[in-house]
Amino acid sequence: MKKTKFVLLALILLLLIASIGYYIYLPAINIHSVDFWFFIIICFVIASMISVILGNRVKVHQKNGGSVDINLSKPLKKNRIFKFFSVITLLLVLIFIIGGILSSPIVNARKYRELLQIEDRNFTDDVKEISFGDIPILDKESAALLGSRKMGSMVEYVSQFEVADNYVQINQNDIPVRVTPLKYASVFKWLTNKNKGLPAYIKIDMTTQVAECVKLPEGIKYSESEHFGRYIYRYLRFNYPTYIFDSINFEVNDDGTPFWVCPVKDYTIGLFGGQSVKNVVLVNAITGELQNYKVKDVPTWIDRVYASELLVSYYNYYGTLKHGYLNSIFSQKDCLQTTEGYNYIALEDDVWAYTGITSVTSDESIVGFVLMNQRTAKTRYYSISGAKEYSAMASSEGKVQNLAYKATFPLLLNIADEPTYFIALKDNAGLVKKYAMVNIEQYTIVAIGDTINQCEKDYISQLKENNININDVASNAKTTGIIRKISQCVIDGNSHYFILLNGSSNIYDVPVADIISIVKYSEGDTITFSYLEGTDYNTVTGIQ
Repeated sequence: MKKTKFVLLALILLLLIASIGYYIYLPAINIHSVDFWFFIIICFVIASMISVILGNRVKVHQKNGGSVDINLSKPLKKNRIFKFFSVITLLLVLIFIIGGILSSPIVNARKYRELLQIEDRNFTDDVKEISFGDIPILDKESAALLGSRKMGSMVEYVSQFEVADNYVQINQNDIPVRVTPLKYASVFKWLTNKNKGLPAYIKIDMTTQVAECVKLPEGIKYSESEHFGRYIYRYLRFNYPTYIFDSINFEVNDDGTPFWVCPVKDYTIGLFGGQSVKNVVLVNAITGELQNYKVKDVPTWIDRVYASELLVSYYNYYGTLKHGYLNSIFSQKDCLQTTEGYNYIALEDDVWAYTGITSVTSDESIVGFVLMNQRTAKTRYYSISGAKEYSAMASSEGKVQNLAYKATFPLLLNIADEPTYFIALKDNAGLVKKYAMVNIEQYTIVAIGDTINQCEKDYISQLKENNININDVASNAKTTGIIRKISQCVIDGNSHYFILLNGSSNIYDVPVADIISIVKYSEGDTITFSYLEGTDYNTVTGIQ
């Protein structure tokens, strides 16, 4: 009887420990989940330890004041319970190891390479020249700095909330922005505010560098800073106990409603290999409403289904496993890989991750680059030889070495039908001070400007000086109108005329040194000119 009681007590203790562990650790109940295997193995290890404890003699006190030693089980080497749990634990570990090997590229090189289908495309056909007002000039680090400063100015929030570090880049109404929710400043602040939830999220316009605190009519109730049942990962787990979730993303739809976009992992090669995405669970961050979509049915406003790191790993499998796994390690014939970093480009109302492609033995050059759609995983390859991103960054920093500005990771732009790295240059405070354009094929062509318009003007001038045929027309718009107002000013020692036309609020800058004929015009005259679109004003490139 005593032995039976202790065994029951041990089982209850094991069940209690396992339940607490599950509530905290939240593993998916799925044989493809590494976390689930670890959880089960740890449970059996604990069970083995309990059986060892039960194998010792214990002293039980009797009511009459005496005591007696009770041997609850046989010695350890004869302890059947210990042997049972030990054998099961070793068997699970063995299956885990063998399953990992059989799921790896070592024995599945062809299957891993087929995870990605690539389409060869023409750069100038796909990546059109965009308005300078649509260029995302901030990186995540700079966006976080602006978000923190904006939060510091919100007196009603700053004592209770902080800014989370999500800062996911999305397209909202065709504008590239980064968004991140607030979070509770502490557990005590959560206790006093949990009923109302998180009152706002931060939105950073990547083109204008304007940070906005978007206040919500009803607070966010489900987030990473919640506790218990509203903690977003626990909420997902209890609703979908078998789903293996990838990193979740905070996004907002075109109406500004916040959601958690939660991709569901699928493993297509063995137990743990060939990670893909089979579903997307959409959680309304305010109400907790759940929607489950197949990947092909995901709403188009969602921008991030496939993580950038996953897409990059797909290409690295594709590029290195062409002749098998051993070749990727030893001779490395025809092996290609992505460069050290990646960035994002808005294309066809989606966010595409792009990165350069280089030989595994190359240090400074690329042989092409890829664009990878983060919603569909569609991948396009563009063949072009030139400088790696970090080489271009070093070139731009060299142009302003006296100012000690630091370059952000480049954006990929089409400037006059030339693939071009666009780089923002930041000071020590993290603020963007200048801009650089570096030609990918000839990275000695480096243009610097205080504005994007100035930078492009210098860049095109250098292209012409290097006898590169460029398409001036593609990047120029034309307009005709009556001059409502014309004003002259001097900028950096150079004369400029600024023009306003009837019926338009656009400002047009005419550099007199380049277009001397502007002095012939006055208010009331009709004028026709071509121009380059800018953020604050448009630069006139020629008068017709």
